[in-house]
Amino acid sequence: MPNYQFNGASLKLEYPAVMGILNLTPDSFSDGGEFIDPKTAIEHAWLMIDQGAQIIDIGAESTRPGSEPVSEKEELRRILPVLENLPKNEFIISLDTTKPVVAKAGLEAGAHIINDVSGGSAQLLHLASEYSAGFIAMHTQGIPKSMQKNPQYQDVVEEVKRFFSQRKIEFNKLPLPRLWIDPGIGFGKTLEHNLLLLRDIDQFIDPAWGVLLGSSRKSWIDQLCTAPSPLDRLGGSIASAIDAVSKGVEILRVHDVQETVQAVKVSRILQKD
Repeated sequence: MPNYQFNGASLKLEYPAVMGILNLTPDSFSDGGEFIDPKTAIEHAWLMIDQGAQIIDIGAESTRPGSEPVSEKEELRRILPVLENLPKNEFIISLDTTKPVVAKAGLEAGAHIINDVSGGSAQLLHLASEYSAGFIAMHTQGIPKSMQKNPQYQDVVEEVKRFFSQRKIEFNKLPLPRLWIDPGIGFGKTLEHNLLLLRDIDQFIDPAWGVLLGSSRKSWIDQLCTAPSPLDRLGGSIASAIDAVSKGVEILRVHDVQETVQAVKVSRILQKD
């Protein structure tokens, strides 16, 4: 069980780890509007911790396909009342943002990890390094508003691998306590692209980083199994999570914490020799 020093806090992380999603947005694809009220959001964070999450990922700007960006001021208005009222030494808090101003304010308020869906901007990487925070770099093709219009790759697995490999020197130069990469399921990818990445996710395992998977409740499950409502995609979400853990993924970013924690625990017991 690794013990990390994240932004001045000493925190343990047991792999595979479940990261609970806390969307403070009115328009997220699955739970938009449910946790706008800070009190409700804080209660849900604690519920996910009680259910077995080791990390809470707080986001205040939807990145669903077609979503509109929000201002720095609005993102901070949503985040800070929640972040400032969560403990900084009991569990790991990840901040999902692409804005340096928001990242800096979040780190000042005690966030332990920056989760950057834009791929790992230099500014955000250096901020994480300055505060000795962890970092998640996700691959995407395009921006949320237009990323699903016509995503194209010659070989999606090789191209996403190349994207991260080309940044390995940059990543290694920074004294980050821990770095994770995320292949970006649903971010500028078709169903075929998503399935290829999920099947070959073990190809992203590297000593330079851990791998995070965010496949929970996403539309690839609907396209594959006909489940129009995100709430009807639990089975597909868990199946992808169990498969990913068997291939070496360290962190699962999920909406359904209790069910995922239970499934991972049972599957790992059954797989032991």
